[in-house]
Amino acid sequence: MADLLDLTIAELRRFLDKGEITATELTGLYLDRIGSVDGKVRAYVTVLEEGALEQAAKADKIIKQGDASPLTGIPMGIKDVICTEGVPTTCSSKMLKDFRPPFNATVMERLNGQGAIMLGKLNMDEFAMGSSTENSAFFATRNPWDLNRIPGGSSGGSAAAVSARMCVASLGSDTGGSIRQPASNCGVVGLKPTYGLVSRYGLVAFASSLDQIGPITRCVEDAAILLEAVAGHDNRDSTSLPRPVPMLRDSCREGLRGIRVGIPAEYFIDGVQEEVVSEIKNGLKVMQEMGAELVDISLPHTEYAIATYYIIATAEASSNLSRYDGVKYGFRAVNYSNLMEMYRETRAQGFGPEVKRRIMLGTYCLSAGYYDAFYKKASQVRTLIIEDFKKAFEECDIIASPVAPTTAFKIGEKVRDPLQMYLSDIFTIPVNLAGIPGMSMPCGFDRKGLPVGIQLMAGHLREGILFRAAYSLEKGLGLDRVWPLN
Repeated sequence: MADLLDLTIAELRRFLDKGEITATELTGLYLDRIGSVDGKVRAYVTVLEEGALEQAAKADKIIKQGDASPLTGIPMGIKDVICTEGVPTTCSSKMLKDFRPPFNATVMERLNGQGAIMLGKLNMDEFAMGSSTENSAFFATRNPWDLNRIPGGSSGGSAAAVSARMCVASLGSDTGGSIRQPASNCGVVGLKPTYGLVSRYGLVAFASSLDQIGPITRCVEDAAILLEAVAGHDNRDSTSLPRPVPMLRDSCREGLRGIRVGIPAEYFIDGVQEEVVSEIKNGLKVMQEMGAELVDISLPHTEYAIATYYIIATAEASSNLSRYDGVKYGFRAVNYSNLMEMYRETRAQGFGPEVKRRIMLGTYCLSAGYYDAFYKKASQVRTLIIEDFKKAFEECDIIASPVAPTTAFKIGEKVRDPLQMYLSDIFTIPVNLAGIPGMSMPCGFDRKGLPVGIQLMAGHLREGILFRAAYSLEKGLGLDRVWPLN
């Protein structure tokens, strides 16, 4: 039998349905793996051994009855920004250290409905604010390919856990690249869906017009399986799109012939690591050899994306995080003499430096006399970025680019330089501003053996063509399925 820890969702489905392994046995293997490896990687904030085995026993009964869904019995990890009933949901923050939600997020209801198994909750940058998972209030997560390097962020725990084979797949959230950037750094597949395709109900908010839940998996087909499971309209989320769930696995079989791939000049600029560019260009060559047409395009307002994002995202964060005041739930300071002091001390002690920085930036941008100069202007530039993508997709079907300017950098290398850290997301942020789908998938390695990801983007609600292109490229590249920490 193949090493079960190496198998994908689709492969495990066959083993489980044939009775060659039970969900209980599979879950036990993954819990053992967490026990042996997570002391090095530190991807999990909470491990749910007892609960996972109880879910596995229920999954085994469903499988025996012949009623298994695609995810029945599949062990998964969940980013700790997604509400899980009765299970700590901390956002890797002191502010929510002891918070146990009284309800499940919609995505959790859908995973539970399919009989998926939750192994635990995964580490992240506090309140999803960061690009390295060094901003967690608890500990930094490490990249399984090099334990001295960051896994990316903010869904660093989610990507590291899949890469280190501590879960079959995971859910992350993406506000400015928080799924795709860590997926690239850890050599796995990460997808930010079209805004509104997956319900945000039960996702602890950072920037509500940008946040989106998405899958992190070992291969493109697994991402399609997981997205099909969690997507769909939800009337508890006012931004949820009233669209049927797309049948994405079918798109994976259609090939690349006739697809026009746009190459944006603004994404291949000075300062991008040479090996990143060479691996991306090799991926483009493979796509061309498989029948795709390469088209030069321009996204002229890309240079304003970082500034636009850090006005809109921080402004929305300032508003969303005002609820953490020490009154209703979450952390409350102990020593205070009046109500205002309680507010002040609670927020000063409960939030970490990066969260405080973004709250202050956002509050400033929304303050009297500055709203028009900053937030209104940023919203107007966002519209220009959306129009850039619309025009580009008149000339091409998908757009290809680097995910990040470099491969994973060393822990501590950029943590004291916020601007350099923010620039890690320069190629992913425009996707969130435009609300379109974007995927990171492995396309090679640099000379140090660190993974390089290629980013594929498609038009609004065009996940089908995105999966078609990504699946074909994955097969065309034919990268050996090798995992770190064997």
